[in-house]
Amino acid sequence: MDEATVSTPHMAWRVDADRLWQRLMALAAIGATPGGGVDRQALSKEEIASWRLMIGWALSAGLEPSTDAVGNLFIALPGMDREAAPVLTGSHLDSQPGGGRFDGVYGVVAALEVLTTCAERGVRPPVDMVCVAWMNEEGSRFAPGMMGSEAFAGVRSLNAVRAARDADGICVADALDALHAAFPALRQRPLGFAVSAYVEAHIEQGAVLEAQGCVIGVVTGIQGKKTFDVVIKGERGHAGTLAMADRRDALEAFSRVATALYREVGGYDAAVKFTIGQLQVEPNAPSVVPERVRLRIDLRHPDNTVLDLLGQRLNALCMAGAAPCTATVTPLVDAPSNGFDPTLQQAIVEATERIGQTHMRILSAAGHDARHLAPLCPSAMIFIPCRDGVSHAEHEWAEPAHVTAGANVLLQLLLPYFLAPRREPKHYPC
Repeated sequence: MDEATVSTPHMAWRVDADRLWQRLMALAAIGATPGGGVDRQALSKEEIASWRLMIGWALSAGLEPSTDAVGNLFIALPGMDREAAPVLTGSHLDSQPGGGRFDGVYGVVAALEVLTTCAERGVRPPVDMVCVAWMNEEGSRFAPGMMGSEAFAGVRSLNAVRAARDADGICVADALDALHAAFPALRQRPLGFAVSAYVEAHIEQGAVLEAQGCVIGVVTGIQGKKTFDVVIKGERGHAGTLAMADRRDALEAFSRVATALYREVGGYDAAVKFTIGQLQVEPNAPSVVPERVRLRIDLRHPDNTVLDLLGQRLNALCMAGAAPCTATVTPLVDAPSNGFDPTLQQAIVEATERIGQTHMRILSAAGHDARHLAPLCPSAMIFIPCRDGVSHAEHEWAEPAHVTAGANVLLQLLLPYFLAPRREPKHYPC
């Protein structure tokens, strides 16, 4: 990006802070929880309602909404060369159960606000500028998460995505078809297309920025993540008659496995993040020896070598600790650590300085869709603080001033793309 191509008046452009905040709060009302949070699951009626709002706002600004086979939502400010690789910016609209008002949705609304601001000023960029809301980033209804960005990037097949089911047995295929049926006039793009750059704005979901008194985080990369589905199988028995020595108690086996995992994997070093976040016991009756325990494990580390080592150790501990029961370990996600484009990182620094905000370099401890765009094109992330580092909770909060600052950094970052003379973008295979 050549800043010489952007004249000084454009550098004074700012987003409409009130509109940005009002739209965030309007979306927060869809799936609102009693505690002030949001429960807006992927491909749910709540997400369909959020699409209606987004599409209405887009059409009122003269922008072009579209979707694809995996249920990603795209909103484009048309460029002069409609065939050239576009610039994408966005995040996701789905939430965790009892999640917050800002996780994911902030990046989508900030992107829409930037496009709307430029559309109102009559800007026609050299290439399409596209706001994107990726399908099922959270993975709380359908596992694993990041289905939309993975399918877009070719990491996961559309057939594999459509085959996944939620806890009620509803498959993604049926939920996707219902989403598309709700918007019959919406144009469908091909699944996966060349992209010239990707930028994602997001709350930090940690306390580093707040502790350092910085408004903008220039994200250097994302730490690696592995997730596993583990099933421990034993044998059902009568709680009053079956001798302890004769039992194959799946829950007892789980307790041994969990203790070993927390000690040897979770305690490996200060950088590891190990979580058993979901547990199902069958038959889950007070007077029956449990015959089956299913658990989901989330394992993260910034060093890919350590992450692989701990993944192997996790598998061995499950197998050894389950006896006399049996254990089956199924990997769900294997996402190595990645870095973001240095040129875009520096451009974020310069954009932040132009609007007079503080900044710092920061590694993302949480996973984001940007992970899957980074191998396809120059990619970057912009963080803003969240109060006390809280996220995935009803009391997640971002200050209005920080929300506006992040969107203005995004605007200033993208202005050279909007206003530069037409040049041939580099195409990255999808």
